[in-house]
Amino acid sequence: MKIDPVVFTIGPLEVRWYGIAMAGALLFGIWYLVTRGKSKGLNQDHLVVMSLLVMVFGIVGARLMYVAANHPNWFWEEPIRIMKTYEGGLAWHGGLIGGVVAAYLYLRYRAKISFNQVADLCVPAIALGYFLIRLANIPNVENIGRMTSFYFGRWPAQLIAAGINLALLLRHFVISKKNLPDGHLFWSFLFYHQVLRAGVEETIREMPLVYQLYVNNSLGIGFLTLVQVTTLPVLLFIGWILWYYIRKESPNK
Repeated sequence: MKIDPVVFTIGPLEVRWYGIAMAGALLFGIWYLVTRGKSKGLNQDHLVVMSLLVMVFGIVGARLMYVAANHPNWFWEEPIRIMKTYEGGLAWHGGLIGGVVAAYLYLRYRAKISFNQVADLCVPAIALGYFLIRLANIPNVENIGRMTSFYFGRWPAQLIAAGINLALLLRHFVISKKNLPDGHLFWSFLFYHQVLRAGVEETIREMPLVYQLYVNNSLGIGFLTLVQVTTLPVLLFIGWILWYYIRKESPNK
């Protein structure tokens, strides 16, 4: 069953499922951050400004990295197309880097608020955003799974990726009840997300391999994609933050 990626049109304007997913995740993220931040005594104005900066630089970073990795010719052949984010095409790592850098610089040098404390409050929005975007990939026919010899044919990669983030969101709410140091929720979420994305989602997703380490067309799996290649240094960096930086601030130490 094919789902129309366009929900409705207003004149020349097309409202797509992808855009609704992005807007819904962003609005929920701002609401949740401000509400939870208020209960912790954080300045609401600073949280709203930070959210807007993260939204802008996160989308810019995600779009630029996606284009650079998949359609570099757009930069000189179709630069206007780079701005059409509502059509789909965002890179997780680009959005993460853009959002984290913007948030860190603003919180440290303008708001004078702990980045790690605020980052923990952003996990639900990140998980929900990834969940909704992967569902919105379905009508856009993006991030499809590899073909297999199983009865279902192609891996439902979008649904599996959405399920992974739903599981990580539930994990977040469970461990958030523990007395953990600031930043643990955020960085541990990124760690497990990266492991599951590289180990499961990328393995069954129809993506070009930068190095053909192993391919099984019957099972519909393949190694190594660009994400899988870059996963180890990312995990080492996150692991260093968790075990050498955040651990020092642990209340149980």
